[in-house]
Amino acid sequence: MTRRHVHVLFTGGTISMRIDPGIGAAMPALSGEEIVARVHGLRKEARLTLEDYARLPGPHVTPSWMWALKERTAEVLAETGVDGVVITHGTDTLEETAFLLDLTLGSEKPVVFCGAMMTAVRTAVHPGARGRGVLVAVGEEIHGAAEATKWHTQSLGAFRSPRGPLGVLDRGQPVFVRPPGRVPPLPASRLVPEVDLHTMAAGVDDALVRASIARGARGLVLEATGCGNLPPAAMPGVRAALGAGLPVVMVSRCAEGLVSPAYGYDGGGQMLRALGVIFGRDLPGPKARIKLMVALGATSDVAEIRRRFESDATAV
Repeated sequence: MTRRHVHVLFTGGTISMRIDPGIGAAMPALSGEEIVARVHGLRKEARLTLEDYARLPGPHVTPSWMWALKERTAEVLAETGVDGVVITHGTDTLEETAFLLDLTLGSEKPVVFCGAMMTAVRTAVHPGARGRGVLVAVGEEIHGAAEATKWHTQSLGAFRSPRGPLGVLDRGQPVFVRPPGRVPPLPASRLVPEVDLHTMAAGVDDALVRASIARGARGLVLEATGCGNLPPAAMPGVRAALGAGLPVVMVSRCAEGLVSPAYGYDGGGQMLRALGVIFGRDLPGPKARIKLMVALGATSDVAEIRRRFESDATAV
């Protein structure tokens, strides 16, 4: 049987690092060839094309860089001889880049972000990976990019999904335990990166929200307390943002659960709904920020942006 062809884009992250003796800390240094050479038997799993796209630690990644990576990934997927793509990436911001690609790529071919090289390649060549959107392979679990979130700072099993993994490795081979469920990609022709994210806490006022408006933000994401509530002192700034025509998306700072208009007090969800705040369902703040950047690249119609966020937890 002809081995499937997997194109591997190496972008950096811990997998590419070695200890720099001069500073006594890890720095990006390894090439794709060096990384693959460290994974015994990997070349037996697929015919690999290795591309050293970048050597960035996760915190150095920007939304504009993510968009460029999306464009390069789309080019690779369009090649008739390529069966799937694996992307190495720093785990600190992996969930944001993977989500951006999930929102914008339309190919049925697998795209797998790598937290575990062998798992990622085996997933990319598995027929059951087609049509599932962008995936995240970590340890012996396979997660959907729409759901995967980094839960632990350094654990090898750092990523979780609130609904559980899409698949697992069983005796070394992927087994998918949930049916495919991706939605059509968002038709964005560009990215609008001027979106700010603010986390609410006890006593927070509107100073940072007003600063975002003053510096020309095109949209705001608010990580609210509980099921979607803001301190009263933050409300004047929120009203100002809405009055200026900015889309304001609210999500929760909680790890799980939906935002909802449950409370009627000053700053409560019912008031926010009446003012026109968009409810981001169960998206975490960083992903909601990415989604709003992409949505603004497709439309400036706030009603359409609202539909994209509120129609379904994973809808684009």
